Amino acid sequence: MATAPTKLGRQLVLDELFDLSLYRALRDRASGDLRAILEQLIPVESRHFAFWQSFFDLRVTTLDLGRRLKLWLIIAVCRLFGAPAMHLVLEAIEVYGVRKYLTLWKTYGDGPLGGAVREVLEDEFKHEDAVVMGEGERRINPERVRNIFLGLNDGLVEILGAVSGFFAAFGNPASVLIAGSTVAVAGALSMAAGAYVATSSEAEVRATETQRRRFLGESTASGDTAEPPLGSALLVGVSYMVGALIPVLPVLIGARTVLPSVLAAGSVIVVVSTLLAFLSGMDVRRRIVMNLGIMAAAVGITYAIGLLTNALWGISV
Repeated sequence: MATAPTKLGRQLVLDELFDLSLYRALRDRASGDLRAILEQLIPVESRHFAFWQSFFDLRVTTLDLGRRLKLWLIIAVCRLFGAPAMHLVLEAIEVYGVRKYLTLWKTYGDGPLGGAVREVLEDEFKHEDAVVMGEGERRINPERVRNIFLGLNDGLVEILGAVSGFFAAFGNPASVLIAGSTVAVAGALSMAAGAYVATSSEAEVRATETQRRRFLGESTASGDTAEPPLGSALLVGVSYMVGALIPVLPVLIGARTVLPSVLAAGSVIVVVSTLLAFLSGMDVRRRIVMNLGIMAAAVGITYAIGLLTNALWGISV
């Protein structure tokens, strides 16, 4: 009865097989409440896997190479970091699954596939999400994730751009190191201060709204778990410095051109983009390409500005 492209059907079947294989592998290493959660998730994933196999009349029993590598990597990370990593993985996969099926339902909602997707989505919302969230608050705090990656990404791209421009203008590694480090410290302090002001302003607005509701006798219950201003500022500032260190370190250990900094920053961006996309349910490939494109633009523009500055004013150190 399949009415969608075979490629889509194979993707859905393989995605469910991946989740099922992962949950079975994690169950063997989990204990207590986490093992109980996995015991409840496995029948749900088995049902989804069988459903899509029947819907598309596909008999897929093994994962493709890409998903096998992804499975191996996630299992290795969970073995290394234990239960906290397993909980994060479960939440991330749940977010990704809901996002994927909502997108499919929006695209194919009027056809036979739409009804099938709706059925799986209802199962996700009523059973799988309830199981994953059954023990309380989510460990993936969207605001905390935003602060970490905001600081890390800004520090990495901004200081890589600065190092690139300084190399073009000065051509002297010692000068590049001093200038890059100075900009990194100033940037970290600026980002932390900005995060503190923004978060404290949000907290004041939220407190005023809560008082208004209380005065009117309205419910003030909220699931809001906003970061405290000081915590948000520290998180953004420290993340910025970590990101800033990536392009500066190659210069510190003797790099005489911007190329080692670009390679180091590019490698970290790939890892960070992959992690961010996984935790938020985004498309990994699109996120990597977009961030690498931003990095390339920053390097190209600042390097050109550095060359122009050197040519116009004859800067040399």
